[in-house]
Amino acid sequence: MLLRTASISLFLMASTALAAAGLWQEPAPQQEGVGYTDTPMLPDQPWRVHDKNRPVPAHVTPPGQSTQDRPGSPPSDALVLFDGSGLDSWQGGQWEIAGDAMTVNGSGDLVTNQAFGDVQLHLEWCTPVEPKRTSQGKGNSGVFLMGRYEVQVLNSYANRSYADGQAASIYGQFPPAVNACRPEGQWQSYDILFTAPVFNKDGILSSPAFLTVFHNGLMVHNHQALIGGTGHRSVGKYQAHAAELPIKLQDHGNPVRYRNIWVRRL
Repeated sequence: MLLRTASISLFLMASTALAAAGLWQEPAPQQEGVGYTDTPMLPDQPWRVHDKNRPVPAHVTPPGQSTQDRPGSPPSDALVLFDGSGLDSWQGGQWEIAGDAMTVNGSGDLVTNQAFGDVQLHLEWCTPVEPKRTSQGKGNSGVFLMGRYEVQVLNSYANRSYADGQAASIYGQFPPAVNACRPEGQWQSYDILFTAPVFNKDGILSSPAFLTVFHNGLMVHNHQALIGGTGHRSVGKYQAHAAELPIKLQDHGNPVRYRNIWVRRL
């Protein structure tokens, strides 16, 4: 088992490195089905066990790994929202762009031009060095799914604040399972899986929103059901809304930087 696990880990590391270097080779398409036609049917599915006729998944080039010096590459099926080339995918504030990063500058929130529902969202952020600031005044920003469900961005490295308002918290509702923050001035990552809430035809909630969040590679929320929209000093409530809405990045007045933002519709 240890040998098998090590082999898988080496394969994953190698494939990520190849993707980052642009050397990943797409596998040749397999035309003839492989499997069986006489095995038992799977419950609640139209397929047999190891069904020969079951469609195989499309191949996607995985993302390249980021370093502190440079961002990684997005997966081949992702919609790139920001790669340093401009703010064409956004409206609202006119944040400063330098190299492959953009910086909050007090000009207002950024909102995507496109609307999204269920998504996988990747972004990287870096809080500034602000030695005289504390708590919520230090490196504050936020990622708002559908413009109303916030994953907090904050400098939470040796900077105490209220638990449900620190970095990677679902703001005002759930603290992260651990504090995975790096020191200020270092790049950090969020990988977010978001399931949008569902409302019936009368606007009544049928299913809540769910968030799974990885902060710097560590899972800090596991399919967490949200109480409602997030807010300051208030208990969240759901209000019926469209099935897809834009993603928002918050301008809270701190010069937080962002880079390598991409999304996959789920």
